[in-house]
Amino acid sequence: MMRSGNPALRADIFTGVRATDKSQMMTVQGTVNKTSILLFIVVACALWVWNDPVKFTPFVIPALILGLIIAFVTIFKKAWAPITSPVYAAVEGVVLGVISSIMERSYPGIVMQAVGLTFGTLFCLLMAYRSGLIKATENFKLGVVAATGGIALLYIASMIMGFFGARVPFIHESGPIGIGFSVFVVIIAALNLVLDFDFIEKGAEAGAPKYMEWYGAFGLIITLIWLYLEILRLLAKTRRR
Repeated sequence: MMRSGNPALRADIFTGVRATDKSQMMTVQGTVNKTSILLFIVVACALWVWNDPVKFTPFVIPALILGLIIAFVTIFKKAWAPITSPVYAAVEGVVLGVISSIMERSYPGIVMQAVGLTFGTLFCLLMAYRSGLIKATENFKLGVVAATGGIALLYIASMIMGFFGARVPFIHESGPIGIGFSVFVVIIAALNLVLDFDFIEKGAEAGAPKYMEWYGAFGLIITLIWLYLEILRLLAKTRRR
């Protein structure tokens, strides 16, 4: 069984979608190429809003909602991924551009550090996975999925409490507990990359249709964006101390 903490890469995603023509089957290299395209779109859109974040700040919440809608559409209509995943990347690029620009103005140099750590983590975990140093065993998958779910529930609870003027204590602060929590979340986000690598590889082995390359890239982009934001939060907390 294939599991991923990423909701876009569920265990049953390749069920009943095997391609019959080998030239139309999903490949790992094809997914890597699609991921590169989506990353380019994210970066291009982020750079577009970088110099004037104040102008685009009112669009952040609508963009987040739109991104969520597009994500759900892509999850339920996987064949639409060649169209919806680039749109998702563009929308998230705008959001990341605004957030990153504001953070950079508060903590100079933080964005390049976060980008470097994100891609460094991606490269190291990919090498560890390809070499067999880290294996996506069932127990490994269960642990990462459970931790990811717990983090998601905590964030949802924090968001709901925020509507009533309350907040989950410590986790958003720059004290030892807050930093420790961010370190834990960064680790879990990074480990999700291993599950995503395994999932994409298994999809290629299963002979999934070509459009699933876009879908696999879409799922990987979700994890990378999450990892980048969590690293950015962690660095901001350490700067505030």
